[in-house]
Amino acid sequence: MGKKILVVDDEPGIVHAIAYALRREGYEVETARDGEEALERVRSFRPDALVLDVMMPKLSGYDVCRKLENRDDIGIILLTVKNDIVDKIVGLELGADDYMTKPFEIRELLARVKALLRRLDKSAGESKPELIEYGGLQIHPERRSVLLEGKPLEFTPKEFDLLLLLLSHPQRVYMREELLEQVWEMDYAGGTRTVDIHIQRLRKKLGEPYQHMLQTVYGVGYKAVPAGNGI
Repeated sequence: MGKKILVVDDEPGIVHAIAYALRREGYEVETARDGEEALERVRSFRPDALVLDVMMPKLSGYDVCRKLENRDDIGIILLTVKNDIVDKIVGLELGADDYMTKPFEIRELLARVKALLRRLDKSAGESKPELIEYGGLQIHPERRSVLLEGKPLEFTPKEFDLLLLLLSHPQRVYMREELLEQVWEMDYAGGTRTVDIHIQRLRKKLGEPYQHMLQTVYGVGYKAVPAGNGI
């Protein structure tokens, strides 16, 4: 049996077309008509990925992303009628992996689903260090948890991935475009703004003095200072 895909949209014609195309590619597909039903299907069907409309009754696609925030094993492609970069950034910040603007080509959606599933498989197969320590800050990659002076910190999936990438390679300077590609694994015009927003949020959550580990390299991007640099 192929990978499991949950298609969620309140427009029956769109749901039917997407589900039909995915099934022809060998995927196991279930569908839902609104956000509440989508969450029920996630619990019962346990999909590998969601193709998720944003504007839906009961719960929006954004609401579904919020409720699935800690489910790192599920890939999410958002469907939206809005072509506003702000709306797309909101979805990415809530843990979505990709987005498409309606109307779209089914062939492109299929290609993005395949690419997303490949990335998820690759990420699952990568070996990770057991522990990264910066003074009183501890990052447990396998458990996807962060402790600060023994107390847990809460991060969104993308915030955690960004922090882990930077702290795993101290003093390595990453261009914003590199971070966008490696953490969000995508490229789009104006997208580097979401990197800046995530860095700001990480610094705020880390607080003093740990926020200074994430340094801005002006005109280039960001880097993490090595452990022991005044921390």
